[in-house]
Amino acid sequence: MSLPSWRLPPGVTRGAMDYAASTSVARDYDKYHADNPLFEYEEQILQEEFGGPPPAGVIADLGCGSGRALLPLMRQGWRGLAVDLSEEMLAVVREKAEAENLTADCVRANLVEMGAALVPDGSANHAICLFSTLGMIHGRANRRAALGHMRRVLKPGGRLVLHVHNFWFNLRDPGGPGWVLRSLWRGASEKGFDTGDKYYAYRGVPNFFLHVFRKSELRADLASAGLRVRRWEHLDVRRRHALRSPWWLPALRANGWIVVCESTA
Repeated sequence: MSLPSWRLPPGVTRGAMDYAASTSVARDYDKYHADNPLFEYEEQILQEEFGGPPPAGVIADLGCGSGRALLPLMRQGWRGLAVDLSEEMLAVVREKAEAENLTADCVRANLVEMGAALVPDGSANHAICLFSTLGMIHGRANRRAALGHMRRVLKPGGRLVLHVHNFWFNLRDPGGPGWVLRSLWRGASEKGFDTGDKYYAYRGVPNFFLHVFRKSELRADLASAGLRVRRWEHLDVRRRHALRSPWWLPALRANGWIVVCESTA
């Protein structure tokens, strides 16, 4: 039975809850995204940041989905902390880890309410939050709260690898300029609407929510959470690699960004 709207957790839309509750979405996740070029490039970034000598520590995957980014790191010796709103996704992660005799602690949590009782302070050496999981959180205050929890769970010197979509890239889509203008207008004039909020049909969910970011907005949100940027990768149009010549109109050309941050606390 679906929760009434007034009982939805902070930052979780009806579409996000329906997505999280879907068994078919979880079970078909890896097959559905098998040819997604972003995932290969994300793995390259993770290897650059966390590869090397055999590690001894914990990587938290915040919004882990099926664990497709976490499992390769666990195979290298990292202990995995898998956090997701979806119990269906966490079941997939457990099955994968058990099949390979890997260690993964799975926690069902809303990233906005991920308090110390669920994930204690300093639980992870590093963390990842990929495939625009941050953008699935409704409301800027909620997204900032989630970023604050991401910083909180990091040990001193820990890094967070984050992916989001670029608001201005929508100008390239059919009808995109009109959507951008409407979104800017609604963001300036409509209470409860943030410029960059989108609703659309996705994988059987008719009202899936995603927030797409402006670079200045994301920088401010990271700073508010006590996260300092170490690395900012502009993604090319198909998200296969970093944008060539990123100095030339990056705000309009980048599909999105992969950002590596560290705690300033």
